[in-house]
Amino acid sequence: MTRAIVVDGPGEHRLVRRGTEAPGRDEVRVRVAAAGICMSDREVYDGHRDADYVRYPVVPGHEWSGTVEAVGEGVDPALVGRKTVAEGFRACGVCERCREGDTNLCTSGYDETGFTRPGAFADHVTVPARLLHLLPDDADLRAAALLEPAAVVAAAVRAGEPRPGERIAVVGAGTLGLLAVQLLAAHSPALLTAIDPRQSRGRQALRFGAGEALAPAEAAERAGRYDLVVETAGAPSTAQDACALARRGGRVVLTGMFAPGATGIDPVALSLAQLTVRSVFGASSAAWAAAVRAFGLGLLDPAPLITHEYPLERFGDAIALVGSGDPKAGKVLLRP
Repeated sequence: MTRAIVVDGPGEHRLVRRGTEAPGRDEVRVRVAAAGICMSDREVYDGHRDADYVRYPVVPGHEWSGTVEAVGEGVDPALVGRKTVAEGFRACGVCERCREGDTNLCTSGYDETGFTRPGAFADHVTVPARLLHLLPDDADLRAAALLEPAAVVAAAVRAGEPRPGERIAVVGAGTLGLLAVQLLAAHSPALLTAIDPRQSRGRQALRFGAGEALAPAEAAERAGRYDLVVETAGAPSTAQDACALARRGGRVVLTGMFAPGATGIDPVALSLAQLTVRSVFGASSAAWAAAVRAFGLGLLDPAPLITHEYPLERFGDAIALVGSGDPKAGKVLLRP
């Protein structure tokens, strides 16, 4: 038997018990160790996610780690017992974007574990074996559940191309921002500034490798100073704020997911400063590989971000905490 949280529609969920299915051809069944809850999951639960990016009823859970329990036909049996994470996007692998390595931009149609396919808010999750990224035998699976947001951050860092000795700012010190601080600190910046209105997050950024932590009003006085600005907050004004922080000829990477109505980037300022602006949507296979490699080397340690852990039976309490504004709430995990 296996248990799973099923969200039938906005605000409606139930814990179901059913038989454990054998994985199909080229698939693996993974015993879930931990699954993170993020704002995308809250949007699914509240009914605020774009209809093109969710399919009800759904078992959410796109941030997870576990151990391979069974393999289907065509899959190496040696995978059984291996600790793993897996990419969420079910990319086709044959379209032009996939062929160029941008598997997160697959043109065959949006399809992602936890949104259009059953996810990991369950005892087990079944995924194509080709999406696995294996972990060291001694990996902390609790921390590894955060490798999905870490892969998004790795995509942002790769896009920003940080160089040793540069001045770098990270706008936002939530989960993405703090992971970005860790990865960027490994590139030996001359200055690494974390920007967030919450003092507690600023203090955590300092522990993660930032050289300083500033409130947004303080950071505004640094306009035009930074070689690279990585935006992670997705707040209404942070895209514009990030561009203002960059020096002339600097680089900006937008990682946060913005909602309609966010402040636009001034095209006059953009052209006069000759900025390079990149955006990030999810993570490609290469970004996943980079995050898993950094985790294995000890350059990335997501464990300190975890503040709450709940069993499946308390999913309602867990999802209510995410996005509640509770200052003590960091990363929330479900532990089947």
